[in-house]
Amino acid sequence: MKKLFTLIISLWVCSLAAWAQESIPQVIPALQNWKGYSGRLVLPGEGRIVIEPSAEAQLGEVAATLADDLKEMFGRMYRVTTGKPSRQDIYLYLAKPDKALGEEGYELDIRSYVSLGASAPKGVFWGTRTLLQMLYNQPEGLQKGKAADFPAYAHRGFMLDTGRKFFSMDFLKSYVKILSFYKMNEFQIHLNDNGFVEFFNNDWNQTYAAFRLESDCFPGLTAKDGSYTKAEFKEFQKLANRYGIEIIPEIDVPAHSLAFTHYNPRLAAEKKEYGMDHLDLYKPEVYAFLDTLFAEYIGGDDPVFTGSYVHIGTDEYNIKEVEQFRYFTDYYLKYIRSFGKIPRLWGSLKQMKGTTQVDIKGCYVNAWNYGWLDLETALKEGYKVINTCDAYLYIVPGVNYYHDYLDTRWLYNEWTPEQMNNGFEVEKGNPDLLGAMFAVWNDRVGNGISQQDVHARCFPALQVLSEKMWGGENRNRMPYEAFEKLCHNMPEAPGVNLLAKVKGKTALIPSEEVLVFSGTDTVNTVLDEIGYPYAVEFEICPDAEPVTDAVLFKGPHSVVLTNWNGTGKFAFRREGYEFVFHNYRLPAAQWTKIRIEGDGKGTSLFVNGKLEERLEGRVGEVYNAKWKRKDRIWYMETLVFPLRQIGDSMMGFKGKMKNVVCIPQEKAVQ
Repeated sequence: MKKLFTLIISLWVCSLAAWAQESIPQVIPALQNWKGYSGRLVLPGEGRIVIEPSAEAQLGEVAATLADDLKEMFGRMYRVTTGKPSRQDIYLYLAKPDKALGEEGYELDIRSYVSLGASAPKGVFWGTRTLLQMLYNQPEGLQKGKAADFPAYAHRGFMLDTGRKFFSMDFLKSYVKILSFYKMNEFQIHLNDNGFVEFFNNDWNQTYAAFRLESDCFPGLTAKDGSYTKAEFKEFQKLANRYGIEIIPEIDVPAHSLAFTHYNPRLAAEKKEYGMDHLDLYKPEVYAFLDTLFAEYIGGDDPVFTGSYVHIGTDEYNIKEVEQFRYFTDYYLKYIRSFGKIPRLWGSLKQMKGTTQVDIKGCYVNAWNYGWLDLETALKEGYKVINTCDAYLYIVPGVNYYHDYLDTRWLYNEWTPEQMNNGFEVEKGNPDLLGAMFAVWNDRVGNGISQQDVHARCFPALQVLSEKMWGGENRNRMPYEAFEKLCHNMPEAPGVNLLAKVKGKTALIPSEEVLVFSGTDTVNTVLDEIGYPYAVEFEICPDAEPVTDAVLFKGPHSVVLTNWNGTGKFAFRREGYEFVFHNYRLPAAQWTKIRIEGDGKGTSLFVNGKLEERLEGRVGEVYNAKWKRKDRIWYMETLVFPLRQIGDSMMGFKGKMKNVVCIPQEKAVQ
């Protein structure tokens, strides 16, 4: 009897916990406070977004963005107007300042209509992100109730290394929307960097380096394999503003500066043992160059860097030059301030101890490494601090010394922005610890990583860290397994599907219908592409005289070829890389059943049900002359499969195809 009673109590507790979890709207990040009412509000397919008349100027853009997103996500047509709300409207208003909610907090009240207000437009905007998530997760109707929601930390960021790997402007704009959908509010763009010399024959002149922004002052400085014009970078910042995101542009000096010394070798440090990626801190020519470069982007009445912050790098310079490094850092902190901008920098001054004064008043620092600058030291010295701890928050794809994927379970269960590595944690509540930022570094230049591979690593981290930095109550209510399931079911952002999720098995042409291609024919499908993990099957019969390098499938990010180099082999191309299945040659003038499977680690080719080749695990080895050792590079041979178009009008397949089917798999491989 006692065992039965214990079992009943256990079941009652579990059901109560489940009820409590379900009674709170499931959104990421979780709501700080929620009071539920009975019933649901069903919003119509066509409706109104009503702005409080006195707030029309401030909230017009917020309302327009919400209307666009409702159409994009749900096909709902909402018009924006001003006045008083009626039943089933969405009402936006500005309220008096509320110390508890702050500038980013908001109140969301759902009764006979949706009422959403805050003391500032950004708060109202974050409330619209919550509303969109609730609509997505509650298709049967919105739970009635009232939320008071606000962030625990003011700075919630992500940094992307575009110096070592180029990311398209379309990708950056998509990331603004993704960050925004999860209430992250800073996006740091690392605009210059270089590869490691050992992977380029230990020759600095051959080593990859790039500066990604158009420059009129220094023609030829901008990377040829991918860059941003000044106009599009300004437009990018304008879009980010609309979505509540602050863009932090970073020009990293005086180390990581090989792009500048390639442009002008006289800028390189005289001491060759420092490496050609070190600027010479003693040469007036270096200061003249950097003064001009920074001024090109932050000077004038209409600067290219439109936001409040400019990041100057200042990490990992040779420790033999402590005093001159400190002088250089102080010089550029003052220089950035002279243009009315707030300087940011990587923390190095714990490692670079010296007597030369550095005025860090009002500076924002990324405390990124316990040895170079830890949280406690940064806070004691008076910085505004962003925790960017490398041990927990660095993603470096395809290496063995940082995370390839962040440990999201540990982050969700254990981490807080007060923690750094070595078990170190500062006291909560310090007003100068502003938040945290996770980062992606593309150290291994040329390793085959794609933009979507990077996104596959970032997105789970972004969801967890948004939860932890906003500070919703789900952290104490929802176990990680339930949170992970919620994350998996959530969209990336309105109109964004970089993961290329496909809902179910999809036939791209009617069963047994035979398509005939002459080499210039194309067939458009209902899907753009399919992401990891997946299988794509088709039956193919090439012409007796097949086209060389024939485009078989084409999508927004990649192409699949047949008869590569006239050999009958399958291949695929993406982002300047080419990958070939060398173990199999497709016979001409006969039907063959092909299946290609892809996941986050590689790509497999099956022929008539048999695995012919798996592209995964290729490793390169080089000699590191500085450290007298061998270093390795792990290559990524992955493919988000292109489906938008079969064939090509200029370099298309010649032959027949049938039974083209794509099949999403159940669980991604990491």
